[in-house]
Amino acid sequence: MPKLSVVVPFHNVGPYAPDTLRSLANNADPEFEFLLIDDCSTDGTPEILDRWRDRLPNATVIRHETNLGVAQARNTGIDAAKGDYLTFLDGDDWYAPGHLSAAVAGIARLDCDFARTDHVLAEGRKRQIRYAPAKLRDAVMDPRDGISPASMVTMVDYPFVPFGIYSGRLFENGSSRFETSLKTAEDRLWIWRLHLKARTFAALSLHGVFYRRGVTTSLTQITDNRQLDFITSYDLLLDDVSRDAEADRFLPKAVRTYCAMIAFHMGKVGKYEPEVAARLRTDVGDALRRMPQQVLDETLTTMDTPRSTLLRSLRETGRTV
Repeated sequence: MPKLSVVVPFHNVGPYAPDTLRSLANNADPEFEFLLIDDCSTDGTPEILDRWRDRLPNATVIRHETNLGVAQARNTGIDAAKGDYLTFLDGDDWYAPGHLSAAVAGIARLDCDFARTDHVLAEGRKRQIRYAPAKLRDAVMDPRDGISPASMVTMVDYPFVPFGIYSGRLFENGSSRFETSLKTAEDRLWIWRLHLKARTFAALSLHGVFYRRGVTTSLTQITDNRQLDFITSYDLLLDDVSRDAEADRFLPKAVRTYCAMIAFHMGKVGKYEPEVAARLRTDVGDALRRMPQQVLDETLTTMDTPRSTLLRSLRETGRTV
């Protein structure tokens, strides 16, 4: 059985895939397996994966006959994984040499359910380290303590699935799968659920994952209806938190984060396709009215004036008497 399974979805990332695959080769280990998921790419990505399959030790290429999205691509990799630990990488990002071995050593030493790492934001030639907002480093913590308080940046505000390593026991019996109904914001829901359900976690002082920003094929750059999946994602999250034994503790954080996401998307509404922008305005008003209103009112009193004014206005729009 391999020590680590690395799941890497690819979809139309031909210009960047060679860098990604080269970084995997620079991290290869006899105890590591690489699961390369081609999510029905229509550019040169499939040929690039074929060329690298024999050059990358313990690599398997798995192909989707139709484009199913990153959530299903990750699930496909999870289902095929045999490692004691799993990690994920996006097909346009890359690792520094030795990063995977260091991550495995870190989580094994601490014997926790999952461990998050820092990362390097890469934009053109610029590099900037972004740190995981953990209270402690290289120490085992309760994942629930990484959620609140609502007023602070916490680990659930660091929703980047690839910047971590996860025990295989989290995925047993079909657990910890990604929500395939979501084309975007699936990582935010997954990270929240991880912190609600896992027993232990840690933050490792590693910054060997490079996140490529501004890629035109990135889901963060799209302007169609897929952007609105953040609403479904946070509705599912609120339902989970509302049914949790510690709902009173975590609902303020969930509502505040949801509100921040609404304000963020409304701030760039002019960039969306006209019909998407119109639907966004309607759907976020409905979403605000679905939230627990007392928690929402308390949240709005603590937010800055521009955002709280915007959210109050959106909540009132379309309200029936």
